[in-house]
This record gives sequence, structure tokens and C-alpha cells, in this order.
Amino acid sequence: MIKFTNANIYRNSAANEILVKDGVIQQVGKNLPAAEEEIDLKGRLVVPPYVDAHLHLDYVYTAGNAGATNDTGTLFEGIARWHDVKKTQSFEDAKERALKGIQEEVSKGVQFIRTHIDVCDPNLTGLKAMLELREELKDNVTIQIVAFPQEGMYAYKGGAEMVEEALKMGADCVGSIPHFEWAREIGEKSIHKTVELAMKYDKLIDVHCDETDDVMSRFVELLNALVMIEGIGSRTAASHTCSFGSADNAYAFRMMGLFEKSGMNFIALPTENAYLQGRQDTYPKRRGLTRVKEFWENDINVCFGQDSINDPWYPAGNGNLMNILDNGIHLAQTMSMPQLDTCLDLITFNGAKTLNIEDQYGLDVGKPANFLVLDADSPFEAVRQRADVLASIRNGKYLFKKPEPSYDIELDVFRKTK
Repeated sequence: MIKFTNANIYRNSAANEILVKDGVIQQVGKNLPAAEEEIDLKGRLVVPPYVDAHLHLDYVYTAGNAGATNDTGTLFEGIARWHDVKKTQSFEDAKERALKGIQEEVSKGVQFIRTHIDVCDPNLTGLKAMLELREELKDNVTIQIVAFPQEGMYAYKGGAEMVEEALKMGADCVGSIPHFEWAREIGEKSIHKTVELAMKYDKLIDVHCDETDDVMSRFVELLNALVMIEGIGSRTAASHTCSFGSADNAYAFRMMGLFEKSGMNFIALPTENAYLQGRQDTYPKRRGLTRVKEFWENDINVCFGQDSINDPWYPAGNGNLMNILDNGIHLAQTMSMPQLDTCLDLITFNGAKTLNIEDQYGLDVGKPANFLVLDADSPFEAVRQRADVLASIRNGKYLFKKPEPSYDIELDVFRKTK
């Protein structure tokens, strides 16, 4: 039995202790029974693990590869560059890079990852590597795999068949990219196929949806309608939806009501879409984010993800979701004091809801003892200071623990310089 004491527990001001046995939370409260081991958290904030709801682990660390340079900085050139780059990857290379990306994310507090793996590849190299890693690392990080046709279900010959094969091999989610198909009707066909495959194989859905500045790209409308008809809105995510951020209010507010009705989830990618979108704009220049503020205020589930780490679409990225959160709340203008106290939801609870893992996620009795200790004493200070993760606990044991922050020479602003 282990008892974590003197904790500031996110969303639970009435408790300051967590009692864990055999990797499971037994009690949460105050003055809990003594345990064989007691760990004093010194008043620091305890939150559930970070959830990266959208990442491309087969692309990571390829930005410096020959032919990967994206001169226009657009989504579409990135896809063209990846078409050539992926032909050079081996199974060993794909697995090594993905493992490095996972390690980088986990070192920053992520314990749950949904990764989109490109299946527009006759050999399914990236998928095979990720299926192995998912199994090998399952005790320390939970990975969901999206069967994602980066070059289109139909723009890429045999793409829809490759998605289905990936589902048979064990992918968790059906993906698609309707705005990349060659015509609106074909994009709609890919949405219908996505829902059909999800129903056939009992899979989750995560669509790269309307990642464009074109306000007439409205595939999110069809996706929402189809999953609402089938009653699987809560098992569905629409990623990006950049064009919805540019849509007129008459359309947007009608759709908001339908999104509420369906229960569909939304994933915004603040850093990458701020970098990719608005490339053809002069000024005013759009920043590429969907309507995060309106979703949040209307109880439509929305969360944030990293998206890319050093690939043909985005040269930066390091898996630090506190950085993603910081960018996202600035771009969405969601920084009132109440919002600053709760916006950690965007990289924790909301992501868990999107991944449909709420039964195993959170600081509740009976759930796995998975949580982070942040270098802050409140949610507000954690966000304001972009707090570091001092410890990551998985099933009651440390994944990592950092030493107490300290100085070799402490700051003294009154020191004598002469």
C-alpha cells in the first residue's frame, strides 16, 4: 500500500491524499489510513496524465530527410513531400523513430496517445512497426492507432482497401481525409466509407476533416449527420476542422446545435494549424484554429493535440502538451480566470473522452493509479508558469521522477555588481 500525501488534486479540492494498492486507487480523501510507504507531494498539483489525442508517429524526425523540405509551408506540399519520403523508410527505421517520439512525449507527462498511421503504403511498414510498439509498451503508455489514408481513400488507388486491411490487422480507429480527395463527391464517398467500416468492425472514428482555409469545405456536416444517424457520435472525432473557424455564423451556429445533439468530439491542433493555415492570406491573416471557444462554452467536447514532431508539415514540436495548451488558449482567446482554472481539461479529461477511455482514466477510486505531479500548487499557476512535470506515475509506480528544482547560485536581484 502506498499513500501520496499533501497533494493538491485537480478537480477535487476536498481531498489531499491518494491511497494506492496493487496499482489501483483505493481511496481519495483526507486523513486516510496509514500505508507501508508514504510519499509527501509537498502541496503540488496532481493531475491525470496528459492525453495526446492526435499525433503522427510514423512521420516524426523526417523533416531533415532528403526531399522533405516544404517550401510553401502548406498541408498539400507536405503530403507531396511525404509521398516520396515514406518510400525510403524501413521497418527498423519506422520503429526506431516512432519509439523516440513516444519516449519524448512520455518524458513530458503523456501516457495516452492516439496516433494516425499512413496506410497508403502497399507494405504497411509504419502500421506494422506501430502495432509492435503498441504491444511492447502497453504497460507504460496506452496507444490507439488510426488507420489513416494520408493520400486519400480514393485519390490513392486502393486506399479504402488498405484502410480496411489495417483494421483487420488491429488498428483501433478508422481515418480518412475527405478534403484531399479530388472532388467533393469523392470526399463525401470517403466519409460514407469511414462510417461503414467503423460499423462493420466496431471501431472508433477519427477523420482529418476540413483542414483547409476553404470555407466551402464542409465535410464535418456530413460526418456529423452520419454518426448521429448511427448513434456513434461519442465514438467519433473530427480533427482540425479549420474551415469551420472561417465559416459564417449563420452556418456555424446551426451546426453547433447539431454537434451538441450528436455528441461528436473535436480535436484542435493549435501549433501546427497556426503554422500551416492562412498561407494564401495577406492581412487579416487567419490562424487556422477551429471554434474552440464556442465548443467549450457549449459543452461540445474539444481537446488539443501535438500533431507533428519535426516532419514535412511542421519542423518543430517536442510532445510538450503544456506548450500546446499555452498556444491553444492564446489563439482561442480562452484565458478568463475561470477558464485558466479549468483549461487543463483540454489536454487531460477532454482527450480521454475523445479516446473513449474514461473507464480507465481519472483520479477516481477503482481506476489505475495514473497521474502526474506538476511543479505548481494550483491549476492557474500550472498554466501561467507552463509548469514542468516533476513525476509521472503509472499503475502506482514512477515512470520517472525529477529532482526538486534547485539553484547552484540563487537569484539575488539586490546583489552588488561592483
